[in-house]
Amino acid sequence: MTSKNQKSQLENDCCAVDEKVNNEEHSHDSGHDHDHSISKEESLLRFFAPAIFSFVVMTIGLGFDHIFPQNWFQGWIRFGWYLVAYLPVGLPVLKEAWGSILKGDIFSEFLLMGIATVGAFAIGEYPEGVAVMLFYSVGEVFQAMAVTRAKTNIKTLLDQRPDEVTILEGNSTKTIKAATAKIGDIIQLKVGEKLGLDGELLSEKASFNTSALTGESKPDSKEKGAEVLAGMVNLNTVSQVKVTTAYTDSKLSRILELVQNATAQKAPTELFIRKFAKIYTPVVVYLAIGICFLPFLFVDNYEFSDWLYRALIFLVISCPCGLVISIPLGYFGGIGAASKNGILFKGSNFLDSIAEIKNVVMDKTGTMTAGVFEVQEVHLQPEFENSKILGFVNALEYKSTHPIATAIKKHVGEIDSEIILADVEEISGHGLKAHIDGKELLVGNFKLMDKYSIPYSIDPSGIVFTLVAIAYDGKFVGYLSIADSIKSDAQHTIDLLKSMNVGITMLSGDKSNVVKFVADKLGIPNAFGELLPEDKVQKVKEIKAQKGTVAFVGDGVNDAPVVAISDVGIAMGGLGSDATIETADVVIQDDRPSKIPMAISIGKKTKKIVWQNIGFAFGIKLLVLILGALGIATMWAAVFADVGVALLAILNAIRIQRMKFG
Repeated sequence: MTSKNQKSQLENDCCAVDEKVNNEEHSHDSGHDHDHSISKEESLLRFFAPAIFSFVVMTIGLGFDHIFPQNWFQGWIRFGWYLVAYLPVGLPVLKEAWGSILKGDIFSEFLLMGIATVGAFAIGEYPEGVAVMLFYSVGEVFQAMAVTRAKTNIKTLLDQRPDEVTILEGNSTKTIKAATAKIGDIIQLKVGEKLGLDGELLSEKASFNTSALTGESKPDSKEKGAEVLAGMVNLNTVSQVKVTTAYTDSKLSRILELVQNATAQKAPTELFIRKFAKIYTPVVVYLAIGICFLPFLFVDNYEFSDWLYRALIFLVISCPCGLVISIPLGYFGGIGAASKNGILFKGSNFLDSIAEIKNVVMDKTGTMTAGVFEVQEVHLQPEFENSKILGFVNALEYKSTHPIATAIKKHVGEIDSEIILADVEEISGHGLKAHIDGKELLVGNFKLMDKYSIPYSIDPSGIVFTLVAIAYDGKFVGYLSIADSIKSDAQHTIDLLKSMNVGITMLSGDKSNVVKFVADKLGIPNAFGELLPEDKVQKVKEIKAQKGTVAFVGDGVNDAPVVAISDVGIAMGGLGSDATIETADVVIQDDRPSKIPMAISIGKKTKKIVWQNIGFAFGIKLLVLILGALGIATMWAAVFADVGVALLAILNAIRIQRMKFG
């Protein structure tokens, strides 16, 4: 095992390398990517080098012992050879054992590993001592790597504000650091540019992509005087924004603080082996001491060297090598099985956590719905020809990039080139107006119908979908209903979760009636809409307090705080923001919600296999320990106990990767 200091150094080095790559990812020098790759390889090689060196030296030594025996390979030369193989992987553990003793933690797994392997050397079983430490070291390095590569600096990725902003000074512009902008400064925001600070819109109108903040895909049209927030992306025209909030007090900064606080509340999961060692290690050490000395009181012709030999064999047999191997192998098997199915677990502890989940809380948009608007229904008056009216509407909407226009274009298809539009006009906050064949065409919301005194016989407030009203030649033609489409496997997901007896709740920033409609359609018993990020955090806290463990599934920056505070945070990777993905413990890489119950199933199977491996380890170890204490087992039996358990653990761990889920 690598020591705590080594693991910490590994994490720091890997993070430093990743940060260097991220900072220079936009470099135009094609050679940079190659340099970064070498940098990462060198960093990892530096930590694998001791294990690789020990393995090579040990393998050659075994060859000298059993395959091509050498007369010179004996005595001090043989001892020195295996000692050279042992020190790179064993010395850090011995140092850690000594450090634990100095801190008052005498009976740690480091002590048992140290005594067992030194004991193996004391009785001449040098390869066993090296192999035990080698397995121990490699397992820990791999586990540290898996966690380090999955985690990065949350703050850097969450804070999506630009480093610089362009402000107006008189008739000229000036680029300054966003953090130095003052309240009252006027920011000039280009099309496609991200806003750096919260402010008030000075332009007459503008449209913003707010998905980074709200998780909702529908652009937000703003008029003069409206509040706009850091992280919003300007979509269609150069706009001016007056700064109203300091850089450090913006909405995005508060979300960042929520994430950091929630993440800080997560205590690192203590490894099972360390908990177990607090009991196992002192028991084994005391038993070994007893085996060595107690027979003096009861056995005639007591020979200290014989009983010392038995005690050392007992220690070698009791060395938890097979147990240490079985645990990470089981989890790595689960992580591998999940990866094959497009699910990324950021650590083995999350496999354990997700297996115990009692409640799944999910966002709506991007999780259960596709985040893509589609025409749901077409309701036109019978006296109008559907294809003709839809052709008119499509021609009017065709040049727009608004999601509603895109949905109409997708539904109707290519425009009819024979349709000639005249006097096209956009009525702000209402819709579009044009003339076709001298007759007026109106397409927009029902406020547009009211504005032009077009009578209609329906109550639009009772319909949950987004409605596009149509009038032609002064008459109400009908309307199109447009909504975010429910994902194809959403219903299957809910059915699977219910079959697992997992509670289901939907939380969303979308309108309550829309959230309720989706929840009712899918059979989700609890659903809440119009929630801010802090509201979602509070809801999850309430569910955890009343109903037990919670897994939260989300995709927007607004979901990052609640993802972080949940027992298991799950991000929908394809549509999800970087912040939520980095904050999450599990990432669904292909955005299919059916992977949520699959992840739970993999967690349960993995936990079962891990405990099977632990059972193998204990069963075989216990048998050989008894035989060793009785003087029946030899060092060969000790080797079988270690190698046999390791082999069973490996085969069992591989088994989960061949299982089919879903």
